[in-house]
Amino acid sequence: MLVIPAIDLKSGKCVRLKQGRMSEETLYSESPGETALTWYEQGAERLHLVDLDGAVGGKPANRHAIREILEFVPIPVELGGGIRNMAILDAYFDLGVTWAILGTVAIKDPSFVEKACAAFPGRIILAIDAVNNLVAVEGWTESTGLSATAIARAFQGMGLSAIVYTDIERDGMSTGPNLKATEEFARNVQAPVIASGGISGIEDVRRIAALSKAGVMGMITGRALYEGKLDLREALKVAGEEN
Repeated sequence: MLVIPAIDLKSGKCVRLKQGRMSEETLYSESPGETALTWYEQGAERLHLVDLDGAVGGKPANRHAIREILEFVPIPVELGGGIRNMAILDAYFDLGVTWAILGTVAIKDPSFVEKACAAFPGRIILAIDAVNNLVAVEGWTESTGLSATAIARAFQGMGLSAIVYTDIERDGMSTGPNLKATEEFARNVQAPVIASGGISGIEDVRRIAALSKAGVMGMITGRALYEGKLDLREALKVAGEEN
């Protein structure tokens, strides 16, 4: 069971948002590379990067910060936000990104996901971001009216590496993850699921780790780590014990 620290990038800095609202940010670091190094030194085996400006603007906006992170740490990273075409995918993979996360483009151009999976086997992750099980796109600013499970099933058989399932209402709020929705989603899709949103402490890590038999392979955590409510070393140990 992976515990994946999140590094959300806005204007080249590390921030966290509440429920994805760009107006409600907390600045944690002006050095993305040093932040990545901190999590690596504490045992992280993988990092979750989000280009927040890219997610809202529809094109990459934090390449310098992403490059800095890749130069600071040797562990693989997954990256989402503003990836809308094959040229951007090529550029990020050339830069050293291991997995690309597709969200908005997957909803608006499903054929692109199929092409991306074929071109980069095992390196494409689907992002499903939902409120009350309805998926939102464009940096969570636009609701699709479509259910998370229905969308995920539309991409079965394409060879996705994983699906990141985020409960937007819980994200950045440290109120605890939506375990029921996460488990139900994981049991109804084929690809491994990475849970995201709401982790507030070590008990949440333990609860998510217990969902491994339902198809959950990992969890993403941000605010709890940055605010000291969760110790990464302890989280990694607990997640390992549950499996």
